[in-house]
Amino acid sequence: MAGPSQPSVTDEVWNNDRIKSFLAQKPYGDVPADFHVLLIAYRGMRSEDFERFLHFFLAEGRDLDAKDPDGQTLWQIIAEHRMGAKFLSAKQRVTE
Repeated sequence: MAGPSQPSVTDEVWNNDRIKSFLAQKPYGDVPADFHVLLIAYRGMRSEDFERFLHFFLAEGRDLDAKDPDGQTLWQIIAEHRMGAKFLSAKQRVTE
């Protein structure tokens, strides 16, 4: 049997509580907490939900420019991703 074990769900409802739950993600190893939370949110959310997440992230006084152990920000990493532009635009709108 080929393919994913679960069907893709694209119309999920992302309420504020669900989005805020990403703020509680714990890092592993030497990954800075703020970078880890941003990365997990980026990987798990649609761009419009990620933009809402960024507002909550900043309201907690967290660092949008946190770096991974290799010294890269999330923004530097996703600039190379095919679908990263929407997420970069979300950051721009939140920080304007």
